[in-house]
Amino acid sequence: MEKLHEPIDTSSSPSPQSSSFASLGAYGRALAETHRRLGRRAASVTTTYEEMSRVRARSGADMTRSLRWPDLVGFGLGGMVGAGVFVATGRAARLYAGPAIVLSYTIAGLCALLSAFCYTEFAVDMPIAGGAFSYLRVTFGEFAAFLTGANLIMEYVFSNAAVARSFTAYLGTAIGVDAAAKWRITIVGLPKGFNQIDLLAVAVIVLISVCICYSTKESSVLNMVLTAIHIAFILFIIVMGFWRGDVRNLTHPANPAESPGGFLPYGVAGVFNGAAMVYLSYIGYDAVSTMAEEVRKPARDIPIGVSGSVALVALLYCLMAVSMSMLVPYDAIDTESPFSAAFRGSDGWGWVSNVIGAGASFGILTSLLVSMLGQARYLCVIGRSSVVPVWLAQVHPKTATPVNASAVLGAFTAVIALLTDLDVLLKLVSIGTLFVFYMVSNAVVYRRYVTVGSTNPWPTISFLLAFSFVSLTFTLIWRFAPAGLAKAVLLGGCTVVAVAVLQVFNSLVPQARKPEHWGVPLMPWIPAVSVFLNVFLLGSLDGPSYVRFGFFSVFAVLVYVLYSVHASHDAEQNGQLTKATERLNHPVGREHGGASGV
Repeated sequence: MEKLHEPIDTSSSPSPQSSSFASLGAYGRALAETHRRLGRRAASVTTTYEEMSRVRARSGADMTRSLRWPDLVGFGLGGMVGAGVFVATGRAARLYAGPAIVLSYTIAGLCALLSAFCYTEFAVDMPIAGGAFSYLRVTFGEFAAFLTGANLIMEYVFSNAAVARSFTAYLGTAIGVDAAAKWRITIVGLPKGFNQIDLLAVAVIVLISVCICYSTKESSVLNMVLTAIHIAFILFIIVMGFWRGDVRNLTHPANPAESPGGFLPYGVAGVFNGAAMVYLSYIGYDAVSTMAEEVRKPARDIPIGVSGSVALVALLYCLMAVSMSMLVPYDAIDTESPFSAAFRGSDGWGWVSNVIGAGASFGILTSLLVSMLGQARYLCVIGRSSVVPVWLAQVHPKTATPVNASAVLGAFTAVIALLTDLDVLLKLVSIGTLFVFYMVSNAVVYRRYVTVGSTNPWPTISFLLAFSFVSLTFTLIWRFAPAGLAKAVLLGGCTVVAVAVLQVFNSLVPQARKPEHWGVPLMPWIPAVSVFLNVFLLGSLDGPSYVRFGFFSVFAVLVYVLYSVHASHDAEQNGQLTKATERLNHPVGREHGGASGV
């Protein structure tokens, strides 16, 4: 057997048992070595074997493998249905897409499904709870994984806060109370968007945080029951929309003097702007992928659970979007609670508004349950890598759940939900989600075509950079160039170049590995389309969203430079993470830890 613990040069590093945070002096010496540690750790990749053995063991107790594909589909339905339709649809339809919101949901759903294929290949090959963080750690290294992990945590915390605040509005509608006036407290002096305190949203988050600290299987059973009831409410909304709605509302606004008419009142650009906002609705499938460590037969259950739930949810979303557009002209849609408000004031139909409000409130609870389960598992696995405090990785031996991560993220989510306006949350969440999906789509191509130590990575890296550049160029032309023949020619040229780059790469660069159980079909075309769609939707977001995203990314980089790189360096020196020489000696392959229980 080959030696796994070869000596390395530690002349410029602390002794194996020392800590960079033992004292101010030790931390000062660590900061002085930051550039060396960044060079060693930032691009340091792990293997599938390491992620599923030594890194996984840092949580102590194992998570129980008790889930099957119906559980995953249930989690997907429960996590996605509610978060998107009941939060983002009203704003996206009224401000961006109009009646064509159904096209926005179709585009966002296609983008999510293609990204789901990429997630599925990773999850089957490496069935652990880390999701995108683990996928990028074995592909692009620690820093890329940390930046992605930070965005994942951001998107979950912010989206859950957004959904919790929406719960207040829908519950108020269900019982006939003006929630904004009665249940939210306005603080004079705070900036707009951060000046309304929502105590009910905080209470809901705290309650769910307590619930998810128990058995995942029991949570799944509860979710299945709640989701079944919630789907009944969804079908009721769809039926009522088609029955009581008017097709004329799909093309005629309520106020033609001030609002443009037609099915596409804001043009094709408005459809894509709407798609970028409603992309929030598909975050739930990402939470499903974090359950991989608790699935009995990953190779069978994960593809059905992830892709199946995305397809079903996309169908429900499109039907609901059409029903809402038929019920109310787009310029009269209530942005806080669009479905229940559609029946408010109708003679003899006010009770439907109350029923919809109750159903939406119920669905939002299931959405929060699934999303908060997912965010805790992300933070748990990030803790295993030592880039955040290791105690966050602990799995409770009795409940087999990451209790510490659940409690910490629950507290952060409650603080955000207490103050932050819905519109601010939705825009920041969309950009974080698109960035993470973009990274995973690139990673699945890189992993399929590159084997560390035996394959030249530069042809694949060059392809990914070139295709992303062409996608970005197309997006900028689409958004900023004036309409006309020149714009059409430039867009056509970008399309031809993109297809040519794809074809050349597909013809000249052979795949370095073949998935044993499940792989993305039509490689590299499907991941490439996913890359393009994510870049295009990113280009549809407004400037302030990028400013907020930039500030958060800078903050994440500072955390990595000032804390995470030193913590992971200490873990490596103490033998808790595999050293660089060990990775070269340990082959990366399916025999070391892919999907089990086929």
